[in-house]
Amino acid sequence: MSASATASAQPRCSAPASKVRYAAAGFCASLLLVLLLPSPVHAALPRAASVPGGVARVVLGPVSAGGSPPRAWLGEQPVLVASDGGRWVAVVGLALDTQPGEHQLRVEAGERETRATRSVAFSVAAKDYPEQRITLKDSGKVQLSPADLVRVEGEIAAIQKLKRHWREADEVDTSFVLPADGRLTGRFGVRRFFNGEPRSPHAGFDIAVARGSPVKANAGGIVLASDDYFFNGKTVFVDHGNGLISMYCHLERIDVQPGEAVSKGQRLGLSGMTGRATGPHLHWSVILNGALVDPQLFVATTGTQR
Repeated sequence: MSASATASAQPRCSAPASKVRYAAAGFCASLLLVLLLPSPVHAALPRAASVPGGVARVVLGPVSAGGSPPRAWLGEQPVLVASDGGRWVAVVGLALDTQPGEHQLRVEAGERETRATRSVAFSVAAKDYPEQRITLKDSGKVQLSPADLVRVEGEIAAIQKLKRHWREADEVDTSFVLPADGRLTGRFGVRRFFNGEPRSPHAGFDIAVARGSPVKANAGGIVLASDDYFFNGKTVFVDHGNGLISMYCHLERIDVQPGEAVSKGQRLGLSGMTGRATGPHLHWSVILNGALVDPQLFVATTGTQR
């Protein structure tokens, strides 16, 4: 019942006035307690998969009224912290080269004058990903010329810097929509061989769409960067806050500018096959605390609770 409905019902109540006042005071106190609780980063967290390329959800402690949220780091990289079910949870991205076994988060908690640092352990299980063998007609995309190699090395360094980007945000939407309407292909984590040569695993998800199809933001955020890369082609990075970033590759056209705020479902550009691609499609990646992780963990699936 809403506060206005409660108020309108009070004149019809036969209880003594003092009891009505106490009841109203109790209602106000409960409402005040709710308002004082720290707001969650977002209620719907990605599905947990504590494996290389997955997301670990590490409980840090209870949410308390008026308390500051803890801060967490994996190595030197800050980690997204959210409230979930009355608990603070670190949402940790695990790179594909993460070794199975026990890992440690560095956690700071408490108020500014009394903040304490501790370590919180979590485990990562092994996972085997399948192989994929791809034949490219343009061998120049596999065996690079000296000039192309210099270009690629510079682009890799620039992308690594973007992956480590951190922007403080009070609200982070971790419940993603698919960025394009098409058949889901090119599974995450597949170990790839181009023209028989081993290359980096497929650190994203492919959506088969016709050239010129709309590509949309999977969640709201700010355009972090856009460029035309040797391998990724025309690409857009969207910063969702607190180390969560999405990347959209092989675009034919880019319709947004760095620094532009975008909403969930807003068109970022049109799909294509720029860069190293065998046909029109969208390559979609998700970055969490600097690690490329499985985008499917952020998308609700039928029969699965997020």
